[in-house]
Amino acid sequence: MEMNTRLQVEHPITEMITNVDLVEWQLHIANNENLPLEQKDIKVDGHAFEARIYAENPRENFLPQTGKIQLFATSENARLDTGVASGDEISPFYDPMIAKLIVWGENRTEALENLAEALANTHVVGLQTNVSYLHAITQNKDFKQEKISTSLLEKHHKSLVKEAISKEDINIIAGI
Repeated sequence: MEMNTRLQVEHPITEMITNVDLVEWQLHIANNENLPLEQKDIKVDGHAFEARIYAENPRENFLPQTGKIQLFATSENARLDTGVASGDEISPFYDPMIAKLIVWGENRTEALENLAEALANTHVVGLQTNVSYLHAITQNKDFKQEKISTSLLEKHHKSLVKEAISKEDINIIAGI
């Protein structure tokens, strides 16, 4: 039997729908303390989405981008897990992930609306990102109707990229 003792990158989704801070629980375990709840006591509530914001260009096969983040701002109605801020540099030496944006809703439809709103209010100025591409996914008819498969992005790539031409381009053209 294999055991993975690290948190998965999607752990914010679990935290949002269970209201359990898994990082805090890891610290309890590391200190040989008991956990505050048993598995049977953990309840799932609602739906959550996580969107990973990357410095990459969806129109160029998601080619990683480098440069200074002149401005990074997002919705206050979302959880943001990040290690960067306005003024930081995205270098070629590390993964170009800027942040994870996590939202919750009573159901999938509400959570998806919250994700769309949070992405619409996320601004990264200074380099190309996938924010508009992610927002385009939230507007995709098949994604909204849960007609999801591993080929969804490939199937809709051209239309998603076309819809994604927006604020990143405006920011780059304006030199903001």
